[in-house]
Amino acid sequence: MSGLGLHDAFLDRARHALGQEHLKQAVRRTTDRLRDGRAAASAEAGAFEAWRDALSEARRRAIGRLDVVLQAWQARAEARGVLVHHAVDAREACDIVVGIARAKGARLAAKGKSMLSEEIELNQALEAACVEALETDLGEWIIQLAGERPSHIILPVVHKPRGEIRELFERHGGEPLSDETRVLAGYARDRLRAEFLRAELGVTGCNMAIAETGSIALFSNEGNGRMVSTLPRTHVALMGVERIVETLADFAHLVRLLPRSATGQRVTTYVNVLSGPARPGELDGPEELHVVVVDAGRTAQLAERDYRDALACVRCGACLNACPVYSAVGGHAYGTVYPGPIGAVIEPLYARDDERRAELAEASSLCGACHEACPVRIPLHDMLVRLRQDNARRGRGGPTALALQRIAARAMAVPFVYDAAGRIARRAARLAAGGGQLGRWALGSAPVLRELLRRRALPDVPIRSFRELWDELEEER
Repeated sequence: MSGLGLHDAFLDRARHALGQEHLKQAVRRTTDRLRDGRAAASAEAGAFEAWRDALSEARRRAIGRLDVVLQAWQARAEARGVLVHHAVDAREACDIVVGIARAKGARLAAKGKSMLSEEIELNQALEAACVEALETDLGEWIIQLAGERPSHIILPVVHKPRGEIRELFERHGGEPLSDETRVLAGYARDRLRAEFLRAELGVTGCNMAIAETGSIALFSNEGNGRMVSTLPRTHVALMGVERIVETLADFAHLVRLLPRSATGQRVTTYVNVLSGPARPGELDGPEELHVVVVDAGRTAQLAERDYRDALACVRCGACLNACPVYSAVGGHAYGTVYPGPIGAVIEPLYARDDERRAELAEASSLCGACHEACPVRIPLHDMLVRLRQDNARRGRGGPTALALQRIAARAMAVPFVYDAAGRIARRAARLAAGGGQLGRWALGSAPVLRELLRRRALPDVPIRSFRELWDELEEER
């Protein structure tokens, strides 16, 4: 790991993203629109903050007694004919789904949107078993055609302008198209419609399970979610072990908050609550409904008080839209399935020994905007600070970063040293800004400062420090 705790791979990806003007514009335009939509939706709903409190309490209550709540859900789900499987890790989860596909002789799996399937790399596992995995969510299908990963939790193609999507579709279909959204969506609909009927297996995620009824819920703004979960004879839903609430009343808070936080909508276009396979006499629905409950590091996180609240996440993407780092570089710069502030917290927790993920705690300004946007009030900025502390305790970040941290800690503990260091730094920065050779030498000669200036743009240096201004105000009083 390099001097200030960031892998060169991450920095290279971030620099590449910053150099792509079309990418920056596409990401910024979309995140601005989503952020403004959330602000308008929250202002319109007079009870928005009360709903946040209620959903936050409901999610933490369920997580606090997860074993009991999960058992209650499973008992009721199985009583309704649901086949429940438990997977310790990604490999076991994939093996379960592949086993179901083989047992059913499936050659095509039609998939609804699921970040968990991205996390466990289900598509690759199905393809290795000679089962075609076809994404049917418009954004996910575009990403699949492009051979990429999603760059946003709810909007996989936030980084792609319409012109690029049009070119991708033209290469795929061999016919000219226009940039109109209606035309592009129509092309995707024409290509995907027949696949729902051909698929023997439908695979979806699970936005939330409801223990009171033994149900699972799917949110979607496209009709593909219902087609994937009703037309194939077998439906497999992937569910993170933490994605559960106790009651329908708790779930109602999610129905109110998830669309408002994610896209600024009053309600998601399709809210599907599934309580088992098709019953005798019903015209639609699968013959079998399997739910694969995936752990993959989540219960280990449950045992850690400092990070437990991150399990309350409802995957709305609001923290990404509010984050200045994400808005500048997009999702692919993170190099992980989950980008943005929530990804910077949970990715290192899911893979403790992967230093490439540990670095993500540094990819934040700690401005707290993510906490303000989060519908369940997860203190992501506090968790990022704790992750940085954990990295320091484990010796991650290299000797330069650790030495800098120790020097800073000692300087801040002695007021005289702190003041003197501040005066020297302000003087050197002003000299450098004004073209002074001495200032440039002072800022660029020391290894620590060279590393800092290579990775960060320093703000304008004030003439006087806050302490000096405060002393003047005290004298005036």
